[in-house]
Amino acid sequence: MMSSFQMEGQKAVIDIRERVLKGEHPRREIINFVREASVGTIFEIHLPHRGEPLVATFQSLGLNAIVNEIEPGHFRLMAIKLNEI
Repeated sequence: MMSSFQMEGQKAVIDIRERVLKGEHPRREIINFVREASVGTIFEIHLPHRGEPLVATFQSLGLNAIVNEIEPGHFRLMAIKLNEI
């Protein structure tokens, strides 16, 4: 499990900003978590940039991912797992 995530009911809040800025690429870790999460889980992922590769991966898994900029250098990707992957 990721040290940078927490569950709030059905919502998984994942903040990878520090890890990405250190040069880490936790994409596979996130995707594994998404695959294992129950249907109905809401993902809120905080990133230091738009995270287009992660968005593309979510879309390839059949998830609609929405990204918005909260402030410069802080983006939030939101997605809901609607079916098993």
